[in-house]
Amino acid sequence: MATTQAKPEKRPLPMAADLYGDIEPSPPSSWRGLLPGLAVVAAGTASAGFISDHYGAPLTLMALLIGLALNFLSADARLHDGLAFASRSLLRWGIVLVGVRVTFGQIMALGPVALLCVVAIVALVIGVGVLAARRFGFDSAFGVLAGGAVAICGASAALALATTLGEKRASQAQLTIVLVGISAMSAGAMVTYPILAHAMRLTDLKAGFMLGASIHDVAQTLGAGYAFSPGAGDIAAIVKLTRVALLAPALAVVALFFPLDGGRSKGPGVPWFVIGFFVVAGVHSLGGIPAIVASASEKLATAALAAAVTATAIRSPMRQLLEAGPKPLLVIGVATLAALGLAGLAAVVLIG
Repeated sequence: MATTQAKPEKRPLPMAADLYGDIEPSPPSSWRGLLPGLAVVAAGTASAGFISDHYGAPLTLMALLIGLALNFLSADARLHDGLAFASRSLLRWGIVLVGVRVTFGQIMALGPVALLCVVAIVALVIGVGVLAARRFGFDSAFGVLAGGAVAICGASAALALATTLGEKRASQAQLTIVLVGISAMSAGAMVTYPILAHAMRLTDLKAGFMLGASIHDVAQTLGAGYAFSPGAGDIAAIVKLTRVALLAPALAVVALFFPLDGGRSKGPGVPWFVIGFFVVAGVHSLGGIPAIVASASEKLATAALAAAVTATAIRSPMRQLLEAGPKPLLVIGVATLAALGLAGLAAVVLIG
């Protein structure tokens, strides 16, 4: 009697394998299906905000740690849709709203020398990240992720770069370890870099440039700048916002060299949220966004990115994260030292 061999069952990819939607399209979901996961993310993010507001801890780090503490909830299928929405859609809209932090006038006020120095530092630090990643056994995509997060704007850049690279090149475990390293090193830089600037006897202009061009996250940059002096804080804010503005062109270049389909890019492949970032920054530069709306949008961007960090940490595959070891942190550390060295050299030699 002839026997028929049963076809192997086609199992869907696990949720964590397609965080950024580049493997297969997301299944349709109703708002009711999103609510359980979003409720968990909202509670975790609110807790992180409370700790940050009352104890001065970095919001991104608190969201990350709380999300990791809630990682066991990722096994509950009822939360999957909401967690996926927070780590995808809220992330992308948060990146768009980051454009309200930047005006083209602020960038041009730096002057051509400082502006060119900032662009060069960003490019070189990303390059150092790629070289360090290869040296420690990782691929170029991880180097871009780690180096870009250090070079541009910390956790926000890491999230945006991971979105552009796609899950096949930047896994959730890699993204989470970059967020951990960036948060820890940025907090350390906020404390130690102003002391270093005083030891170097830098002027407000030079110190503001060095701090603004080297510290990872926006909040820590401003904290370090104003810890040195009010004048240095103002300069650090403008330099840092210039780095934030370079996020969009950096993402466009990454999309060009790392097309999601794995084949030849038919064009620059600029993600829609990059275009949105440019549009919002341009409208804000022209004064088209009222101050109250800009302030509310900036707060909304902060909340959306914090929620994305919380959701990403909850969904992170902890076993892979623990198996990664110290090498990913070494890549971030090398890029961090490169950013500090280049920013300090430019401040002493070229600025002022």
